[in-house]
Order: sequence, then structure tokens, then C-alpha cells
Amino acid sequence: MEQITFAGQLFQYLITGLTIGSIYAMVAIGFNIIYDVTEIINFAQGEFVMLGGLIMVMLHVTVQIPLVIAFAGTVMVVTLIGVLVDRLAIRPIRQPSVLTLIIATIAVSFILRGIGMYFWGKDPYDLPAFSGRTPILFFGAVIQPQYLWIMGFLVTIVCGMNLFFEKTIIGKAMKACAINKDAAMLVGINVNLMILLSFAFSAAIGAVAGITITPIAFMEYDRGAILAVKGFAAVILGGLGSFTGAILGGLILGVIESFGAGLISSGYKDAFALIVLLGVLFFKPSGLFGNIEISKIKRF
Repeated sequence: MEQITFAGQLFQYLITGLTIGSIYAMVAIGFNIIYDVTEIINFAQGEFVMLGGLIMVMLHVTVQIPLVIAFAGTVMVVTLIGVLVDRLAIRPIRQPSVLTLIIATIAVSFILRGIGMYFWGKDPYDLPAFSGRTPILFFGAVIQPQYLWIMGFLVTIVCGMNLFFEKTIIGKAMKACAINKDAAMLVGINVNLMILLSFAFSAAIGAVAGITITPIAFMEYDRGAILAVKGFAAVILGGLGSFTGAILGGLILGVIESFGAGLISSGYKDAFALIVLLGVLFFKPSGLFGNIEISKIKRF
């Protein structure tokens, strides 16, 4: 019986890790979308997640808008915020360097965090689970239905992004910008529009991550910072610029964090991401699926 209980415990850690890792993977995908087009790291990505959760709470809980409509409305609002970030904070910078643009995203992160604190205060907010909170017992593990929603949305996002980049003209234009912006401009691609779309997509994905995680983890104005760190660690682990790496990096990081918290100490839960980040940077800076292009950011 003890072996079964221990096995069930390990399976619980695995499910929890994959759930949290799915959120990290969504954040990491948002990082990569912007990096591929602009070669900058958007440190405001975590704030998109925070705003997604808090705006959803406002629309669905406070204003009592139905779940599906509130979900769509939240994604639209955060996507608009992503567009405004590009128009107001990125595009006005003349002759920008990568370092200048990164600093601009850090400033945006502080501004959005301040806006979140102004409108929602410092209290954490809860959101009703999409399918209730009656747990599912499976192989000795307790699985919340919301876990399945989170992993399902990750799969949907991955499939949707693959179809978009492989089957649509705009997606192929964004891939062209990721490969060589100068060549893309020479063939008539509007690079500024592609950059704007990259911010819009990353904001939308961040909003989905924030909406889906809020029912299992309270959302508050400063939650975006730690999620950005975890997402960035997932990007580095998987390989900067690699979508496959972002997904696997997020899932691996979530599993490591879950097993570490369960088997070692939950007090060090947030430290595991930093340990993984430092370890990867030290031993394999390009990440598991990345390439040597990551060295570009070392020059700044």
C-alpha cells in the first residue's frame, strides 16, 4: 500500500508539474514570438499574463459577463495592450539597439505592474474554474479539471501557431522577418507590421495563460514578474528562438519545480527556475534545442 501511495504521490507531482509547465510554456512561446521578429527579449511578457487574469476576473466575476464572452473580451483587451506597447514604447525609439529595446520592455513591465496595482490593489483574486472544482481521482493522483483546460489550451495554441506559420501568408512573412529582416523588406514585407503582430500574438497568448491559471492560483498585480522569470528560464532551457524548445523547456521546468517542491522543500520552489537558468547558461548557453545565435545578446 505504501508503494502505491508513493507512486500516486509521484504521479501527482508529475501532473502538477505538467500543468504549471504548460503555463511556463505559454509564456516562453510569447517570448519567442517577439524574439524571432525583433531579436529582443520582452520582459513585459509576464505582465500580459497578469493582466489576462485580472481583467478576466473583472469581466466575469465583477461585471458578471458569461465565461466565453469574458474570455474572448479579455484576450482582445490584452491583445490591444500588446499593440499599444509596440506603438507607444517600441516603434517611437529612433535607431534602436537591442539593449535599448530590452530596457524599454523593462520600463513597460513596471508601468503595467503599476497600472495593475492602481486598478486592482494588492489583494489576490480568484476566478471560478471552468468546469468546477470536483477533483478527478486517477492512479492515486487528484486532478483538478482546470489542469486539463490548461494543458488543452497549450495544445490548441501550439497547433494554431503551427498552422498559422506554415499555411498563411502573414505567418510566412513573419518567419521571413525572423530569418532576415533586411531581405524581407527587399521583397516588400512590412516589417513594422510583423513586429506589431508579434506583440499582439504574444499578448494574446499571455492573456490565455493568465486566464487559465487564475482558477488554480490566485492572481495579483505582481504575479507577472515571477512568471516572466519562469518563462524566460524555460526559453533558455529549451533554446532561444526554438518553439519546440519553448514548449519542452516549460514542461521540463514545471516538472522539476513540482518534484523539487514535493520531494525537497516547497520553500525553494521559485529557486529551482533560477538554478536551472544558471546551470543552462553555464553548461549549454544555446539551450537544448537552440543554436549559436543566442550569443548575439551577449554583445550588449
